[in-house]
Amino acid sequence: MIVPKWEHFPHGADVGIRGYGKSINEAFEQAALAMVAVVADPNEIANTKVVSIQCNAPDLELLFVDWLNALIYEMATRHMLFGKFHVTVSNNRLYGEAIGEKINILKHQPIVEIKGATYTCLRVAKSEEGVWVAQSIIDV
Repeated sequence: MIVPKWEHFPHGADVGIRGYGKSINEAFEQAALAMVAVVADPNEIANTKVVSIQCNAPDLELLFVDWLNALIYEMATRHMLFGKFHVTVSNNRLYGEAIGEKINILKHQPIVEIKGATYTCLRVAKSEEGVWVAQSIIDV
């Protein structure tokens, strides 16, 4: 049984994020949670406001970076953190929802500000066991 999960992995001064899932959608959602967890505990975020995001790219890896950078943009311009995601990927197009709340410094205690998702260690693939993985290095 494939259980969606996320993790961080070390990379110099930056942070690697990785999402796993039984579908590419779950892997993208879990990687987004891993990215938010670089800033604050996703479990402390009230999921009260929905932000719609759409991206398209020539391949899945570029689509993944576009997704992460769209989330970073939305967090910065809306002054929000997201604790839940819904993603549908089809034909190199992504339709997503990021659900969260306005940043509260006392409640969320943000650790760093994310500058962007990079192409370093970029990978979106399905393993022989049927597990999707989506990973990238996040510039902080």
